[in-house]
Amino acid sequence: MREHRRLAGLTQAQLATAGQVSRQSIVSVERGDYAPSVYLALRLALALGTTVETLFPLPESELTTEIPE
Repeated sequence: MREHRRLAGLTQAQLATAGQVSRQSIVSVERGDYAPSVYLALRLALALGTTVETLFPLPESELTTEIPE
């Protein structure tokens, strides 16, 4: 997420304001210490002009189309 924020020209404080969270929450998300809620992920993606899927991609190992029986 840090790279998307930098490309958007936003500081952590500005993104925090847009996401309606503390700057420390943004720091934690960028470090990978905190997984944002769906609503926060949506607000952050909108603020950064991208999608949740682009901002928080799943590791390839977690992508599957198989449905367990």
